[in-house]
Amino acid sequence: MSQTIGRRAALGLGAGLLAAPRLSLAQAPHKLRFTLDWVIHGGYSFAVAAERGGLFRKYNLEMPINRGYGSGRVPVDIAAGTYDIGFGDLTSQLRFMAENPDRGLVCVGVLYDRSPLSATVRADGPIREPKQLNGKTLAAPEFDGGRQIFPVFANAAGIDLGSINWMSVSPELREPMLVQKRADGITGFITSTAMSLKALGMDRPQQRVFYYRDYGLDFYGSGIVTTRAILREKPEAVRAAVGALTEGMIWAYKNPNEAIVALKAREPLTDVAIETERQQISFDEMMLSDKVRQHGLSFVEADRLKRQIDATVETFKLPNRPTPEMAYTDEFLPPRAVRML
Repeated sequence: MSQTIGRRAALGLGAGLLAAPRLSLAQAPHKLRFTLDWVIHGGYSFAVAAERGGLFRKYNLEMPINRGYGSGRVPVDIAAGTYDIGFGDLTSQLRFMAENPDRGLVCVGVLYDRSPLSATVRADGPIREPKQLNGKTLAAPEFDGGRQIFPVFANAAGIDLGSINWMSVSPELREPMLVQKRADGITGFITSTAMSLKALGMDRPQQRVFYYRDYGLDFYGSGIVTTRAILREKPEAVRAAVGALTEGMIWAYKNPNEAIVALKAREPLTDVAIETERQQISFDEMMLSDKVRQHGLSFVEADRLKRQIDATVETFKLPNRPTPEMAYTDEFLPPRAVRML
């Protein structure tokens, strides 16, 4: 039987800290610097709704939401101290942990149970299976999660990684490269690529999507990451952030239209139709799973996480192999009842 990660995972935290009392709302707010891994869109409506709808206030949290520049960038920025806490693809985080064990990164919550990583080509083109990407040109930003983890996918799908020609582009130019046929394919989160292509006139039936998870990569999706130093310095702030974002996700799932209203208020140029559909894709393709329905958000099994770690370490031939307990802790999660859909 699978085992979940214990609540006192190996973080080097003393008993006194674990028993620290929670701050009252009369005290100064918890302050954290937070980053997403991409532009603010429907897939992140939960965070915007939590901020604008009063959940941050409920948790006495002062945590402005900043856009990101790719999942590969999130752990770099967290480790550098540019931000205290962030949200992004867990595989990118695991790779950074293995490459930089001294930086103390740790995941404190998994809000997307399934990976959104994918490669997309034109449905009317000749590429009908991943192996046919051999020798082709793929466009993506260098820090794009889909590009960062593409070697793991290539290894699983039988793609000759050395034959791939990468076109490094800024985030806003990725989808146009495919629409204009300047690239054979693109990589990224399905939530970003599918709807951005649709907004450019390439609707979903015109897209052929290769989900990494369909090729043996049953990976966890996106998680909340911070450092052990922050956990020691600001344990209650982290607890507040994880609680607010978790409640925000569930609230947005149950109130999708209201979540998009909050997004529109934050980002006036929001295309409501596009972002409403993107939000639903996030729920359907990333958040929902049988395990989440049964156990709630951030139900992390040690053996599944270990397979994700092992695949990442072995593909990139990394010198260190984090244990599941080193990579993730559930110590800062809200109670299970709060995490149920």
